[in-house]
Amino acid sequence: MAARIDRATYHTSMNRQSRSTKPSIVRVGLVQSACTGDREQNVAQALAGIAEAAAGGADIVCLQELFAGEYPCQAEDHGKFAEAERVPGPLTEQLREAARQHGVAIVGSVFERRADGLFHNTAVVIDRDGEHAGTYRKMHIPDDPHYYEKFYFAPGDTGFLAVPTAIGPREAKPRTLQVGPLVCWDQWYPEAARLTAMAGAEAIFYPTAIGWLDGEESLHRAQYESWDTMLRSHAIANGVFVVAVNRTGREGPLRFWGASVVYAPSGETLVRAGHDTPETVVVECDLARIEWSRTRWPFFRDRRIDAYGGLLDRWGR
Repeated sequence: MAARIDRATYHTSMNRQSRSTKPSIVRVGLVQSACTGDREQNVAQALAGIAEAAAGGADIVCLQELFAGEYPCQAEDHGKFAEAERVPGPLTEQLREAARQHGVAIVGSVFERRADGLFHNTAVVIDRDGEHAGTYRKMHIPDDPHYYEKFYFAPGDTGFLAVPTAIGPREAKPRTLQVGPLVCWDQWYPEAARLTAMAGAEAIFYPTAIGWLDGEESLHRAQYESWDTMLRSHAIANGVFVVAVNRTGREGPLRFWGASVVYAPSGETLVRAGHDTPETVVVECDLARIEWSRTRWPFFRDRRIDAYGGLLDRWGR
């Protein structure tokens, strides 16, 4: 069951009083936004989205990649490094306060200043009590037209994680969701999803910034469908929920394609946002489906781990 939240006229039938109490149900909120050059406004709309998702019954809320500003990597601009901040820092403190206020876990995305001259594209996991539960630094760094991330970010060194988070109403005994944080370009790598699932993740979260480039209109459908197919395949191959929260709106020659999505372990689409509008969506994920899928498609049982050593080579011998 999914509840879509219109930010102008909020309507949802799913709230903390009426929602199901089935122990295996987790409610995931997705906040898909369009960003401007006004950092304060961008942060405010993200915090408003968290509040709306929480009011709609969310246990955990995911924001899009680098939600506090316009996507910074469209050009190699040394001035953009001024947008980075420490983790923990002011932005993560705002997320911690939102988690405490609303009693929800949060997956956020930060332009991290780790040290002078050393920066990362970082996902943080905040528990529902406002504690900083985990940090993941993006492992795969792209370098494509208008995605010049190698200029800005060092590759991550955290490895692939599963971060335990407490979920459910504060007045109830907390349940645990194992959160697997990855970021955008990581979406294209089956190894990243596999290792995150093997770390124990029940849901993989991808804060994302991906879109269409002017002049490539003939490729738009194929590009989007390839992205969507990869997400769905990770859910099926690993028997996990996959959550991708993308930007929407235009920034220079990039038009972000939105379409934030949640896939069940079977590959079923649970919810999908539109391409062109900001949306906050809340969707139910039944964790019992993980066991159901993995016992019927036993990919982990049948893996030939004795034969995969070649994956550590750059190319075949």
